Amino acid sequence: MTLLLPALQSPTGPAASREAVRFGALSLTYGELAAASTALAARIADAGRVAVWATPTAETVIAVVAALRAGVPAVPLNPRTGEAELAHILADSEPTAVLAGPDDALPPALEKLRRVTVDARAFERTEDHPAVEADPEAPALIVYTSGTTGPPKGAVLPRRAIAASLDALEDAWGWTGDDVLVHALPLFHVHGLILGVLGPLRRGGSLRHLGKFSAEGVARELGSGGTMLFGVPTMYHRLAEALDAQGGGVERGELAKALAGARLLVSGSAALPVHDHERIAAATGRRVIERYGMTETLMNTGIRADGVPRPGTVGPPLAGVELRLVEEDGTVLTGPEAIGEIQVRGPNLFSGYLNRPDATAAAHTADGWFRTGDVGTVDGDGYVTIVGRKATDLIKSGGYKIGAGEIENVLLGHPGVREAAVTGEADPDLGERVVAWVVAADPDSPPRAEELADHVAGQLAPHKRPRTVHFLDALPRNDLGKIMKRSLHAG
Repeated sequence: MTLLLPALQSPTGPAASREAVRFGALSLTYGELAAASTALAARIADAGRVAVWATPTAETVIAVVAALRAGVPAVPLNPRTGEAELAHILADSEPTAVLAGPDDALPPALEKLRRVTVDARAFERTEDHPAVEADPEAPALIVYTSGTTGPPKGAVLPRRAIAASLDALEDAWGWTGDDVLVHALPLFHVHGLILGVLGPLRRGGSLRHLGKFSAEGVARELGSGGTMLFGVPTMYHRLAEALDAQGGGVERGELAKALAGARLLVSGSAALPVHDHERIAAATGRRVIERYGMTETLMNTGIRADGVPRPGTVGPPLAGVELRLVEEDGTVLTGPEAIGEIQVRGPNLFSGYLNRPDATAAAHTADGWFRTGDVGTVDGDGYVTIVGRKATDLIKSGGYKIGAGEIENVLLGHPGVREAAVTGEADPDLGERVVAWVVAADPDSPPRAEELADHVAGQLAPHKRPRTVHFLDALPRNDLGKIMKRSLHAG
């Protein structure tokens, strides 16, 4: 059995005094985190399953580490989840207790559960830090999907999958105990919790969580010893805007220097527009690298630290991960021109959906490949480009397969466009027509729809031009900054 967090097993001497996590003014060393999580683990050892009120705080870190130490599956809860969705998650996962901070106000749906208070400032001090031996296939976390096609499903993530993904990223990124990770990601998703918390703790490094994202916070923490930055495209877009800004806010030179000094700038959870890639690279001399993963698969691909950064791609498959493209009829596709659904298999995969053997079976092929529902291409060097979701980002128009992402990147390169999303809408002649949803750089003087359509056709191909352009004040986004395209269709 490989321990998930070996650095937290009986830390003594210099290891105990090393900073593990920092949230604002509150910092916990490895010794303090080990003591706090050990004491909490003893309190929840008899729980079959626990919910974690996953605020961006040190209490959430202690709660999740304690659950791992106790061998008790944890269900991270988004504090912003609506009543109906929260009720569904609780009924489905059946936790016996909820772990929450002393000042957290919990909704009525959680009142029937035993509340176990987690306080990062007051915990039992103990020298007993026993190692937890657990089956690699034992559930570690149950993370609920966004539920875009029905009620959220609980993806059961075994200890084996978490260890495999984090070790593959260690290989790809040269991640060590000397790295100091900076981010402001929510702690109820894979990105922020597994990569952003368990990642540094597995390596013996440290995490500085900003609480709320800001360019000032990024500049401060990267400029004072941070070596890695994790973010989503919305965050990097705001950094690019700050680097372009004339006066006000964070000092541009300070931010550029801090970003240039980081060892790795990593974006994930959605595609980072090429326009933002180029703006950050021009101001800092550093390239943002991307990776590709899902709740059910954890990490699949990633640009290596020693590899060639290619804006618009998410790199080759990580160590241990197999990846293939498949046509709708099941034909396996090859060649750099092929575009198809991405399927993966490897030790990074989840165990299945909680209480949903039907959904688990439907998500896999007979020979064990997971159907991601994402569409992509693979070039001659094995680099993967994500076209988008099969259901929303692959547009079939006039006999052509068109990826929404490439059109969005071209639109974002137009000076009159601040944000853009592309969808396919039913068309009696073409099957589907390309529709653009645009937030203008200057709302009082937006570009003409014909101008944007011609801009796309001139850089790509005539059949990829938007047939309809809608102007919006803002694009609908979820907690991770992903554009909710189904809302655009509904609107």
